[in-house]
Amino acid sequence: MTAWVLLFAAAPDGPKAVADAYHDISRRLCGTPGLVRNTLLELVDSPGRFVVASEWTSLSAFRAWEEGADHRRLTAPLRPYHDRAMGGGYGIYEVTAEYRSLGS
Repeated sequence: MTAWVLLFAAAPDGPKAVADAYHDISRRLCGTPGLVRNTLLELVDSPGRFVVASEWTSLSAFRAWEEGADHRRLTAPLRPYHDRAMGGGYGIYEVTAEYRSLGS
């Protein structure tokens, strides 16, 4: 089953800093084994608060990357913006059920 990692971020000085860090990290993560995609979401009713949602092929693929030597170095630009008020700043979720809309 796929896994999703949600990282909660806040930018008290403006959203540009989080967006810049997200783009920097995303460019470096291109081609990472097991990483399907990642998305930057901004909270509509609270500008400057974000979720980075990363989809992985499996929990084991994410864990392998997380335990690797590059993980902390590559993700460092977002670390100052972790929103610890939101569940410790991040969560790791494994998909247990899913529905998809097919067509109109």
